[in-house]
Amino acid sequence: MAGCLTHVVGIRVGHAQRSARGWRTGTTAVIVPAGATAACDVRGGGPGTRETDLLRPEAMIEQVHGICLTGGSAYGLAAADGVMAWLEQQHIGFSVGPEPHQVVPIVPAAVIFDLGRGGNFANRPDHGFGLRAARAARATPCPTGAVGAGTGAMAGRLQGGVGTASMLLANGIVVAALAVVNASGQVIDPSTCLPWHRAGSALRRPSATDKIAFRNYLVDSAPPLNTTIGVVATSARLTKSECTKLAAVAHDGLARAVRPAHSMFDGDTIFGLATGADELPADHVAGFHEVRSRAGALNPLLIAAADCFAEACTRAVVDARCIGGPPSYRDLCPSAFGR
Repeated sequence: MAGCLTHVVGIRVGHAQRSARGWRTGTTAVIVPAGATAACDVRGGGPGTRETDLLRPEAMIEQVHGICLTGGSAYGLAAADGVMAWLEQQHIGFSVGPEPHQVVPIVPAAVIFDLGRGGNFANRPDHGFGLRAARAARATPCPTGAVGAGTGAMAGRLQGGVGTASMLLANGIVVAALAVVNASGQVIDPSTCLPWHRAGSALRRPSATDKIAFRNYLVDSAPPLNTTIGVVATSARLTKSECTKLAAVAHDGLARAVRPAHSMFDGDTIFGLATGADELPADHVAGFHEVRSRAGALNPLLIAAADCFAEACTRAVVDARCIGGPPSYRDLCPSAFGR
């Protein structure tokens, strides 16, 4: 499995980061100019979020125009203001008046804890980071690894990062995910020195020397504060309740790829988006009578959401390279990548 969140038509992704002179943090903006039905599922005991109540199925607002994923802990929520500012400049948002510029962009956000990882505790994303990330958003495949919100991320004592994946279903519907992995749990199985989730991996079994180096590093390192955040999206037309289920099931993928997950110290948060480019077909369910079932048609999307999020979490660590902080998986187990 490969791909990117931007394979869902209507979604753009942009990064902004700083990683020198006391900085190691950043912001990732997921922009949906035409809007997308959205929901959210929070499983961690210590989340840092914004506008998530608005995504509850009973709330008035149906669509969002962007999602802000960022470093900086609770301070980093200020980056969402920059994403809003850029959308307002484009006249994109929830209309609140007769003029085109009279809009309120809806931009939920979630944060990871990376304070001080560049050396200066006061260096964290602000309005400008969000503005630059939104301005940089493109519909082309986005960079992965230690970029954007994953710049200051750590995963099981390794360099964490941003990962992404997508899947094209048989009916033409696309499901995709983007994850920012900043976890105290392991993405790499210490017993094999390979990812827990290897469905889409082309990695080789590491050498005995690399395994020793990897295990010794884990023993000697302190665990980071932790959170995994991200987005799972589909091109299908879904309701808010169905988007909520999509986000909820994506947490199953998180738990496959990161062990342990969802602790009281995690802020694990996943947003669900549906752009509505494709109609969700009905499926047939056998019984006393053959009936058309919306649930039957939705189920393959849920399976794909978990698979894509697990792959995105894995790629976040496998694709990362050291940028002056902790070593990357590639640094400790280069033999897993071949020559």
